[in-house]
Amino acid sequence: MKTLVLCLVILSISQAQGLNPKCETQEHASTLKVFHIYSPCSPLKPSKPLSWEEDVLSMLAKDQSRVQYLSSLVAKKSMVPVASGRQIVQSPTYIVRARIGTPPQTMLMAMDTSNDAAWIPCNGCLGCSSKVFNTAKSTTFNNLGCHAPQCKQVRNPTCGGGACVFNMTYGSSSIAANLSQDAITLAADPIPSYVFGCLQKTAGSSVPQQGLMGLGRGPLSLLSQTKNLYKSTFSYCLPSFRSPKFSGSLRLGPTGQPLRIKYTQLLKNPRRPSLYFVNLIGIRVGRRIVDIPPNALAFNPSTGAGTIFDSGTVFTRLVEPAYVAVRNEFRRRVKVANVTSLGGFDTCYTVPIVAPTITFMFTGMNVTLPQENLLIHSTAGSITCLAMASAPDNVNSVLNVIANMQQQNHRVLFDVPNSRLGVARERCT
Repeated sequence: MKTLVLCLVILSISQAQGLNPKCETQEHASTLKVFHIYSPCSPLKPSKPLSWEEDVLSMLAKDQSRVQYLSSLVAKKSMVPVASGRQIVQSPTYIVRARIGTPPQTMLMAMDTSNDAAWIPCNGCLGCSSKVFNTAKSTTFNNLGCHAPQCKQVRNPTCGGGACVFNMTYGSSSIAANLSQDAITLAADPIPSYVFGCLQKTAGSSVPQQGLMGLGRGPLSLLSQTKNLYKSTFSYCLPSFRSPKFSGSLRLGPTGQPLRIKYTQLLKNPRRPSLYFVNLIGIRVGRRIVDIPPNALAFNPSTGAGTIFDSGTVFTRLVEPAYVAVRNEFRRRVKVANVTSLGGFDTCYTVPIVAPTITFMFTGMNVTLPQENLLIHSTAGSITCLAMASAPDNVNSVLNVIANMQQQNHRVLFDVPNSRLGVARERCT
């Protein structure tokens, strides 16, 4: 009888949080489950199912604005501080569960390696979703004043009633927030004094419904706030958005990270030190290294040129000379005459194809992608596209972005103290 009551309690709690009980799995140690926003287990998936084509085009459109903004951050004219509010946030791609306050309230926060501070919708927020963090119910919550050292790490703070208040712009969205502090629990790890933006007002549609967790390298990021606990080290394994189950995970800290993994050096860009730059030195299609102008791949801190790993962009974007070279060799090896397009994808086929592998060649590490990381297929099987695109037009197109579809079913390890990024093949379905 006691077991039955316990099961009913767990079921009711899961339903109250909007979680699918069939997807409930125990989180342990410093490992969090990673949910894809469109997966069957995500409570944030669209209420009206989209067609395959609508789904892909929607993600591609959001990618466009995200890559444009990431490019603007590293462009020569951009001098945006690390902790400024002018950071891109779109509808989340991958979300993790965090328990905030005392007693804890569960929020599903977007995981983003290209942002720093966390932001959470709070009670009374105008324009936020119905799911908010109720600050009045937490005995450990407090707003930080303008005297707090963290207030200097946000851009253009103002004092309102002694509180550190700041406004932020997120692409097409604007946000007003109080700088706040409360306890947060990630998996089994309590973090007693976590600093985040408590959202008071939002306008626009690009703000994650239940908040954002910044995994960048800036002063207000999770890594910076938990140096003693997690040693500025984490890894993730991203499940496919079509995956019916979860073994995707975010593993915080050096414990339990893979021993057999290849590394490449992390590079520092003073214009955007929170981004995870790496040195991409070549791209191979099948067995052939394609002919790409060296400056299309070269890391250049003065212009912001180079290559980053990003968890929030869905489809890899390459600057035009690099993309055209890869695309043309891909088409040559597929040997199908009729090539069509779909939205921003210009290499699509209406007949079955056998695709060559594509290998990203980094200093000290090669990452070879199989078909599942390269192709998107319609559910009806009528069209198949190469899941990469050229960097957007009308921007300073100097940034190559290794996106989350190409990272899926890999363990990606960010070892900041040793300034290295590792990749190992791992099934995350």
